[in-house]
Amino acid sequence: MLQAVKNWILPIAMLTGALFHTYIGVLGFLTPTLIFCMLFLTFCKISPRHMKFSRLHIWLLLIQLCGSLLVYALVAPFSAELAQGVLICVLAPTATAAAVITGMLGGNVAFLASFVFLSNVLVAVAAPVIFSFLGTNSALPFWESFGYICRQVVPLLILPLLGAWLVQWLLPRFHRWLLSVQILSFYMWSLALTVVTGRTVTFLLEQPDPHYENEVMLAVLALGVCVMQFYFGRRLGNRYDNTIAGGQGLGQKNTILAIWMAQIYLCPTASVGPAAYVLWQNLINSWQLWKKNCTKK
Repeated sequence: MLQAVKNWILPIAMLTGALFHTYIGVLGFLTPTLIFCMLFLTFCKISPRHMKFSRLHIWLLLIQLCGSLLVYALVAPFSAELAQGVLICVLAPTATAAAVITGMLGGNVAFLASFVFLSNVLVAVAAPVIFSFLGTNSALPFWESFGYICRQVVPLLILPLLGAWLVQWLLPRFHRWLLSVQILSFYMWSLALTVVTGRTVTFLLEQPDPHYENEVMLAVLALGVCVMQFYFGRRLGNRYDNTIAGGQGLGQKNTILAIWMAQIYLCPTASVGPAAYVLWQNLINSWQLWKKNCTKK
């Protein structure tokens, strides 16, 4: 029963957010809290003693950072909105659920868990700098903009990690209980997806000067970026005997966080990119799982 719910929760959450966007929008203040709690529960499963880092981790981080700036530079001459949308699709950290899909596909879960940690740390450091130059705060002096974004982004990405490790060390019984209620992160993810979808739909319907052709183009570009990240991640991972983990680490993004960051720090249209990315990455993951199941037969 639970698996059936999980299979349908993506379209249900997005459809609910779209249909009831007028009412869902008032819950926007919950999104940072939901992201924090989801990351905290996920990091409770990752022990610092079990994390090992490799050269492949470094290559994937370089692609995540440099690739985001490269796609921005390529698209910006045509449209700043489109450029910001594709930038956030590449810069966004790896999804916490990527380790689950990696395990289902037979990949290296330990490698992926370590990369989830590194990917979030990278975004916590790089996002305030990048958004200070390119986002809605770019008109402010750099240090003022940088400090403002840091105060919001860094605690959201780093404190869940530190909190989870402190709980592991100081409160082992509470930690064991948290491990037993990991399903809560699934429900938090569903609610967060509903909220950010509602906010995106509200923006699309109420924008004073709509440019729907740009939004359609951004969804198409998000598809191209999604496919390329899975492709290059798998190709690079293959060189280090980590094909599956490489693909999931680079391709499967924390789209909830990406949509939220786009809505807060970039032009509102940019959030259409990661919103479309939700669909594309889930289609790719579904195809990969289907292909693996067919191979078993």
